Amino acid sequence: MDKAIRDKYTAVIGLEVHAQLLTKSKIYNADAAAYGNSPNTNVGVITLAHPGVLPKLNKKSIEYAIKMGLACNCEISRFNIFDRKNYFYPDLPKGYQLTQDRTPICKGGYIAISTSNGERNITLNRIHIEEDAGKSIHLENENDTLVDLNRAGVPLIEIVTEPSIRSSEEASALLTEIRKIVRYLEICDGNMEEGSLRCDANVSVMLKDAKEYGKKVEVKNMNSIRNVQRAIDYEIERQIELIESGANITSETRTFDAGSGKTYGMREKEELNDYRYFPDPDLSPLVVSEEWLASIKASMPALPRELVTKYVKSFHLPEYDAQVITDSKDVAHYFEEACQYTVNYKAVSNWVMGTVKSYLNETNSLASDLPVSPKTLAEVINLIDGGKISYTMAQQRLFPALLENSNKVPITLAQELNILQDSSADSILPIVEEVIKEFPLKVEEFKNGKKGIIAMFMGEVMKRSKGKADPKVANELLTKKLKEVQ
Repeated sequence: MDKAIRDKYTAVIGLEVHAQLLTKSKIYNADAAAYGNSPNTNVGVITLAHPGVLPKLNKKSIEYAIKMGLACNCEISRFNIFDRKNYFYPDLPKGYQLTQDRTPICKGGYIAISTSNGERNITLNRIHIEEDAGKSIHLENENDTLVDLNRAGVPLIEIVTEPSIRSSEEASALLTEIRKIVRYLEICDGNMEEGSLRCDANVSVMLKDAKEYGKKVEVKNMNSIRNVQRAIDYEIERQIELIESGANITSETRTFDAGSGKTYGMREKEELNDYRYFPDPDLSPLVVSEEWLASIKASMPALPRELVTKYVKSFHLPEYDAQVITDSKDVAHYFEEACQYTVNYKAVSNWVMGTVKSYLNETNSLASDLPVSPKTLAEVINLIDGGKISYTMAQQRLFPALLENSNKVPITLAQELNILQDSSADSILPIVEEVIKEFPLKVEEFKNGKKGIIAMFMGEVMKRSKGKADPKVANELLTKKLKEVQ
């Protein structure tokens, strides 16, 4: 799209993010809420909406919702009622969904995000609790639709923003932050590909000097943060092109096709009164006491942004390092524990961001499962700082050996591998003299002012010493001997 045309318009975006809560049972009954079981096995009479059955609220789901509200700076509602949202789908056995309409558990609030334009707060409208529907499965080349009701009744929170997002980059940053928060709180696994974190985007455009928002379109079926960004970008351009051609925007629900990168119309958007909300007569009002709220607040862990501030101020890390480390709660905990056994916090950060994360990615494992404990990693760093072993030997030889021999002490294993650093001038000097004698032309270049060539000599010394020569001692000997050459 021509930049001049695109710049005439402002995008107005709001997200509705559904997070499945990690409770063992469903929100209104004792059926298992586990993912991945055989279809229609996590079902009972309440899930199937048999006549006369009554729901009972899962307390843990309320605690999880309140934790998310506290993390998002929301006001927590002390008095809650539950409402019936009436619509019929084949995967919703009751014909209505139990949700919250007038009294969401969390009101207002905001989430701070970082983008290429800096930091800003994205305002939330609410976070409310509801139950999930089942899953309709459409197999290729089949006329029938299969229904799996395992998911029906699994507890959800829906995080609803105000229409205050202005770009797909901001939407992506917000989703990334939400996923980090729910994982830190351990209330949702955040896996979009499994559907435990789902996002619908409401997108409209308006001229920059307009007073009113344009007609919004809701985009569904996006199973990754990247696809949310792609769908929003496509929808913004599609709507601008329609307006520029003189056509009208239809307020509708659209689906995103990841293959084509395009959105397609599904149905016209329902109005709120189509759902015919009314209070559920089978569930008593929920009262959140001050004592209960205080106990939930006391159980809150440190969140990613708090840790970033801590690592920058207390551990003197660059902000980039702090952001990377706090991307995962288990990695952040591993880093902090290692810092208890060494004062070289930057070295811990470098190892965690490099060697440790590479291993975790390759093995698809958590830092808590890493064979090399945080204390052991710190001991390796202390060996390097003490001149006992070179970083290269530690990274290439010692760390892989520790993965296979996690019960061994690093210094002992380094001795067995014969990779302890040699700081003896008597043993390093013959190697230095040998290298200088073998490269007379390079010696001449050094004498003619090409001082950087000493790196080549150092490389040869380290190679011939099999990485055991102390670089500091070797460098001093090289410099001295090169200057003595006539």
